Amino acid sequence: MEGAWNRHVIDDISKGADGVRLADIDENGHMDMVTGWEEGGITRLYLHPGPGKVRAPWPAVTVGMTPSVEDAVFVDLDKDGSMDVVTCCEGNTKTMFVHWGPADRRQWLNSFAWRQQPLGRIEGKMAYMYCLPMQVDGQRGTDLVVGAKGQGAQIGWLESPEDPRDVDQYQWHPVCPAGWIMSLITTDMDGDGDEDIVTTDRKGHLRGCRWLDNPGRGPSQSQPWKNHFIGGQDWEVMFMRLADLDWDGFSDAVVAARTPDKQRILWFRRLDKTGLRWTEQEIIFPTGTGNAKAPAVGDIDRDGRMDVVFSCEGADGVRRGVMWLSYEKEPAENEWTAHDISGSEGIKFDRLELLDLDDDGDLDVLTCEESEPDSQGKRKGLGVFWYENPLQ
Repeated sequence: MEGAWNRHVIDDISKGADGVRLADIDENGHMDMVTGWEEGGITRLYLHPGPGKVRAPWPAVTVGMTPSVEDAVFVDLDKDGSMDVVTCCEGNTKTMFVHWGPADRRQWLNSFAWRQQPLGRIEGKMAYMYCLPMQVDGQRGTDLVVGAKGQGAQIGWLESPEDPRDVDQYQWHPVCPAGWIMSLITTDMDGDGDEDIVTTDRKGHLRGCRWLDNPGRGPSQSQPWKNHFIGGQDWEVMFMRLADLDWDGFSDAVVAARTPDKQRILWFRRLDKTGLRWTEQEIIFPTGTGNAKAPAVGDIDRDGRMDVVFSCEGADGVRRGVMWLSYEKEPAENEWTAHDISGSEGIKFDRLELLDLDDDGDLDVLTCEESEPDSQGKRKGLGVFWYENPLQ
């Protein structure tokens, strides 16, 4: 499994593909996805064409015009049985949009059948970076947890109104200040029956990995969400994944992190059910990589042990942008073995998803890249693509 993996392009029609989010929207057992193209100012949806056709470009549609888009996520906001898309935009846009999907699934690939509206009377308030659909208050439809960056940034949630199609009635509820939110994950951290929020914040006085304790549903939402640090306050923490790296029954926090002079995967090992006790271990990056961006966890070589895949930005042809790490006996070992995935192509990679795209029994790597120059030397990026696991 040494050497670069084969790369299959899903789409490279625009510029600056910035993250992928997944859902099986047509319920055929294969994950579809949505991606915002930041420099291109559009958001596009992709339907998985089936295992036999995944190596060619996928059926796609532009669902809306989204300047400076940072995130796009599937959610059926109006509960009509057809998936919608919510986008977060930073830059001069500073807006969230909802892209209402056509009720007739046969029209999903018709861009004219999608309707775009700004969401929640929050235009211009902050630079929106990430959205997480979540039932927060136990009332009405799906709410939206949102993280932002920069001046006035917050983590908060948009409360679904009685009529989820009435975009002006979504109410913003602040949860806490933010510096630069990278990850938002929903899970019950303390076993009290409600969903909490786990986040990585790379800047500001609350930087680090932490979780926010949901005060409960209904009237309890008037109480504050208590902050609990997991660790990483001395690092610029990037994307995070929750995964049981050591098979002890607890989901650990695996985070890409960096300082001006080093890159690491931080493994915060969870010690008990409270979510309050953690130990920190550094998994050292191999030489010849870019700057730490995103991790993913899965058994890449099917040896029964969890591996870590990571992506980077600042790769330059000499430094690699996507690699995977394996260990021999225990994940607590300081030395992990590094394996190439991306080869020399690509500069600025983003979030990773591990899934078996071609139905051959092993995990492939899905991601995007937004800075590789095109044949004319213009910054365009490699687009949205996947690396095929060469395991036989």
